[in-house]
Amino acid sequence: MINLYAALLNNRLVLATAEAAQKSKVVKNYLCPRCHKRVQLISKADGAYFKHVAKTANMMGERAEHAQSKLLLKEALRSAGFDARVEIPLAQGQLRADVLASPRLSFEVQCAPLSLAEFNHRHQLYSEIGIVDVWVVGQRHYLRRQIKKSQLLFFRENKLWRDYYLEIDPAKQQLILKYNVLLEPITTRVHYQKMTFAINAQGLRQLWHFQPQIQKYQINPIGQREYLARQLMQQTKTGQSIATALYNRQITVNDLPDEIFSKMRHVGQPNNVLTYLN
Repeated sequence: MINLYAALLNNRLVLATAEAAQKSKVVKNYLCPRCHKRVQLISKADGAYFKHVAKTANMMGERAEHAQSKLLLKEALRSAGFDARVEIPLAQGQLRADVLASPRLSFEVQCAPLSLAEFNHRHQLYSEIGIVDVWVVGQRHYLRRQIKKSQLLFFRENKLWRDYYLEIDPAKQQLILKYNVLLEPITTRVHYQKMTFAINAQGLRQLWHFQPQIQKYQINPIGQREYLARQLMQQTKTGQSIATALYNRQITVNDLPDEIFSKMRHVGQPNNVLTYLN
């Protein structure tokens, strides 16, 4: 790819040599003047230039992913009319907001691992000072087809989106909304709908006003029964829990009603068999 000697910064053309001379440690959102995709400043002994960044966030370390995500969100929020700032101390120094959009709204970008205790501490501090904290996750926490226990922290719910999950991809400069998230009746497989939004003023407006058509997922009850049978036969942790509950109720698998195997369940709920038996 061709190296560039100028780039856009806040809609202004800047020279690589001038930016390198500043020796700033602040991560800046440079864009290619031609394609408007992100570029990064490369400074060497024999000169300076810009080059396009890797296309996938997998090429980034978590620190770079976190820093770039915060910068992109700040610039998008500013373009949308917010006085957004990054790394703002709050709660008498006990808390530092990744991106403080307004006195009542903050964005937390989570790319690294996070314990339940630390999440609860930060979330409680936000609540005490009257700020809504919106959590957006990096690639480590991306929701795929199985939900990890560590991901349960970041789910939220509203009437339009049902259970939903927000992800950020700084390489593609996108926010990804995964909504109408539901688990299969017995298995750990997750179903969701997805929509992407550009990280700019227009994309944020589209996200805030997004009103989707909610789908109804099709489930194979026979497949759910077969999965249950395998869990019991293999004596997995789930299988043992269900076997104990069946024994305590003095019933067999054949006594379980059909609706248990055809009704989806919400995020964080136990499988339908355990819910029914307990």
